[in-house]
Amino acid sequence: MPTIDCDPAVARDRLTDAGVEIEPGNTEHERWRASRDGAVAVAYEDKVVVQGEDPAALTLFLKEGGGRAHVYFDGASRGNPGPAAVGWCLVTSDGIAAEGGETIGRATNNQAEYAALIRALEAARDYGFDEIDVRGDSELIVKQIRGEWDANDPELREKRVEALGLLEAFDRWSIAHVPREVNERADKMANEALDD
Repeated sequence: MPTIDCDPAVARDRLTDAGVEIEPGNTEHERWRASRDGAVAVAYEDKVVVQGEDPAALTLFLKEGGGRAHVYFDGASRGNPGPAAVGWCLVTSDGIAAEGGETIGRATNNQAEYAALIRALEAARDYGFDEIDVRGDSELIVKQIRGEWDANDPELREKRVEALGLLEAFDRWSIAHVPREVNERADKMANEALDD
């Protein structure tokens, strides 16, 4: 059960900015409560206690921000083009900080990969990381982001510009191609979204 020493008013603002609903406390000692994705934050006079099965769903918003994460992304398309989904996972030295997957309609594999990269970068930005090491199993996307390969398709070129714009917000970033088995969690999130 993480305890974060902080100003509860500042913590409340951070959670509100992240779209987390704040509720009144249950006792006279609780200033407020908030819940999200299996985690509950309870504010006291000078600290916030987070409990539940996934405390990271809230603790990342409450900490001062910053830090480093490995960002994994994967896109999936059944039919190329066909029904498509994205998966992503943010990993810190404490373990999985956040992950997600969602369908994106009809797309090619490469379009889905770029959509996954963009969604993963947005998540890393929203969680306040300063430094990220991005990993994906799409050699095409990695080499296009690095500038090693051109993006001839106008839509992919537009997505590359969007991804590079998101990357500029970080103090430091890197991107590397990894084998599919290293990217297993992001792959699983994308495929689970498609299966659902």
